[in-house]
Amino acid sequence: MVARAPQDLVFTMQFIGQSQEILHTHFRRFLEARLSAAGVTPESHPLLPFFIDSHAVELRDFVVTGVSLARSFRLGEIEILTGDVETLMRVDIWDALASQIDMAERRFSEGIARVVAGLNADEAALRGGRS
Repeated sequence: MVARAPQDLVFTMQFIGQSQEILHTHFRRFLEARLSAAGVTPESHPLLPFFIDSHAVELRDFVVTGVSLARSFRLGEIEILTGDVETLMRVDIWDALASQIDMAERRFSEGIARVVAGLNADEAALRGGRS
């Protein structure tokens, strides 16, 4: 996977913290104004604030995801930007990847008894249902 990193690895931007709240507030106000202009208010629709809030989150996430996908960087570009001439970032990526793979395998292995018990119970139920 590390050998494929220059072709397959993409870095994306992520807005965190107050930036997300600013955009969420913007869309809440936008939705309130548009709905109010259409005659829809919290007085006539008591659940409207919940609707506005959930849709403001959806619009915020849509915008943030769109920007992230539109502004991605390949590994080589990041190495140039950071001055990583010794490609140390690739070593860090490999270490993180190996660590996450180990953790995923360990967690699955720790729960294998539950998985097997569940599969056996489901199979027994299916066989019992066919009789």
